[in-house]
Amino acid sequence: MSGCATPNGGGAASTPSTVPEGRKLLRLEVRNAQTPIERKPEWIKTRAKMGPEYQALHSLVKTEELHTVCQEAGCPNIYECWEDREATFLIGGSQCTRRCDFCQIDTGKPADYDIDEPRRVAESVQRMQLRYATVTCVARDDLPDGGAWLNGETVRRIHALNPGTGVELLATDFNGDPALLAEVFQARPEVFAHNVETVPRIFKRIRPAFRYERSLDVLTQARDAGLITKSNLILGMGEEPEEVVQALQDLHDAGTDIVTITQYLRPTPRHLPVARWVKPDEFVAFKEEAERIGFLGVLAGPLVRSSYRAGRLWAQSMLAKGREIPEHLAHIAADVHVERGFAQAV
Repeated sequence: MSGCATPNGGGAASTPSTVPEGRKLLRLEVRNAQTPIERKPEWIKTRAKMGPEYQALHSLVKTEELHTVCQEAGCPNIYECWEDREATFLIGGSQCTRRCDFCQIDTGKPADYDIDEPRRVAESVQRMQLRYATVTCVARDDLPDGGAWLNGETVRRIHALNPGTGVELLATDFNGDPALLAEVFQARPEVFAHNVETVPRIFKRIRPAFRYERSLDVLTQARDAGLITKSNLILGMGEEPEEVVQALQDLHDAGTDIVTITQYLRPTPRHLPVARWVKPDEFVAFKEEAERIGFLGVLAGPLVRSSYRAGRLWAQSMLAKGREIPEHLAHIAADVHVERGFAQAV
């Protein structure tokens, strides 16, 4: 899983022999931990703007004991997203069967399969009165269907209980299996997202259980199913600027409508050290390049996450494609106007 987690900052830390969940450190994690956590540059700042909608939602979540990735990962965009009544939910448990070197979700034996989870998530969306919900799932390679039913059923339950809520699904690759992907697509999320995250040269080192070309093919299959598609690139993990431009072109050629571009922030000392801090003007340049390539929606910035302003990007992409916004979701597009693709560096 990737794209929503917000890592912690801090200074140097001693190298433990185990992670908090109890498993032994991998050799790679021991090597990573030899580099202290990096100090963030001055332009990476979180602004806490607690508007009335945020405060109401925060109170509700606390009272009802609801759980969102936004809170539990300490996302820097929580104030703005909650003000817009948007939130992200993690399903499938807290442990992933794969390990990406940037992601704070732990690797291990996943929890037992919980067939009641889709109902609980849908009810949380209802109690929070969300306009737009993002659902993301840990990789569940331990399951025969890779979690396809769980992903699809969660989307269906949210739609059924919350007809005025848009749903974005940030999914794994299901090993590229067309039948499993088709099962997920049939749930018809407003957006199907699958994050490539990095460039081909360093892809295998950072995402060893994924394949770059397979991820592109997953996005192509989603496009062919008629879905709005989305992906994310994380910068600062060792890529070169020209490689980022090529990855953007690859994503667009594969049929990706929306792209988000962000700065890698290291979750813990056992994760990949930050290779460099991408400056704000570079994000502006990448945003402009993505717009030139032809993406319908672009957000680029050091604190952008793949679910940031997700509802607006969906509405903007629908309008750019000439598709009619469904009446029950018209409120999401109320303040969105389109002449060409929406692009912003934040």
